[in-house]
Amino acid sequence: MTASDGGRGPSRYNVDAGDTAAVAHCIGKARERCKLDPQAARVHSCYEAGRDGWWLHRWLIGQGVDNIVVDSSSIEVNRHARRAKTDRIDGDKLLAMLLRHHRGERVWSVVHEPTPEDEDARRTHREFARLTKERTSHTNRIGSLLVLHNLRPHVIVGGRDWAAWWEHHCEQVPPLLRAEIERESARLALVKQQVKMLETVQREQVATSKQPQVAQLAQLRAIGPKGAWVLVKEVFGWRHFANRRELAGCLGLAPTPYASGDGQIEQGISKAGNKRVRTLLVELAWNWLRLQPGSSLTDWFNRRFAGGGKRMRRVGIIALARRLATALWRYLQSGEIPAGASLKPAAA
Repeated sequence: MTASDGGRGPSRYNVDAGDTAAVAHCIGKARERCKLDPQAARVHSCYEAGRDGWWLHRWLIGQGVDNIVVDSSSIEVNRHARRAKTDRIDGDKLLAMLLRHHRGERVWSVVHEPTPEDEDARRTHREFARLTKERTSHTNRIGSLLVLHNLRPHVIVGGRDWAAWWEHHCEQVPPLLRAEIERESARLALVKQQVKMLETVQREQVATSKQPQVAQLAQLRAIGPKGAWVLVKEVFGWRHFANRRELAGCLGLAPTPYASGDGQIEQGISKAGNKRVRTLLVELAWNWLRLQPGSSLTDWFNRRFAGGGKRMRRVGIIALARRLATALWRYLQSGEIPAGASLKPAAA
């Protein structure tokens, strides 16, 4: 910890991770050193967003500390080829920037805090993504082990016909390899069971109107329940935007021009926002072109980029993803259906 009142030199303290009592004690010692009223003096603090998440922020707020969580990638650093970096240097740097921040300078990006409920609601689809990746990993591993003995299954590994195929061919591999494949198959079966359970939970919540925004988004052609779930839980369900530029900045889809003198270079999108949603929006943009051919967004893309070759289409799809994000945001905010877009037919 590094503390100062802006006039005296910084006081530095070593605190074990998670030791809130020590943090409170250090704040008291800093108040005494700066000769501040323990009741009237307000404490401002900051820390970098990281794996500790939001528990420390909420604890500090509960202690009456005015805390902010900053995006570590937005903190300025010197541009030397090599620079010294220690906890002491980092603490002094954060303290100096915190003082500048409270003088009104724009020195970093402050991360928006979700409520505990909104934070917990993101667990389902994030676990689903990890399990899906793990399922693919197990499937590929089994296939790679079988190829060692020229066994190439014509059935889906781990599917309904897998057990019968493996029983017929298991004698063709050595015993230790056979045991490894069977353990891998057991882990694959467990992962598939958990994936199915999460899919059931999501499907039931959408069907019973417990997730109205997810259901609303899923009414649009080209957007499925899983994609709608991610969009709502990561961004649209709890973030509030004043305009489309704020939305694009949150998703990392904002442009990053570089101009110096007569030279001007467009560096592409910033990629500083939510990676999960940005990746999903690009996938949805391709689906939108295919499943919403009569929409204004598709017409705009076809006029600007469709005839320009593969590279121009890849550039254009990012621009379409940004416009699509704005259209979906307005659709959820005011019910304004994107121009020319069609909804899915109602279930009988």
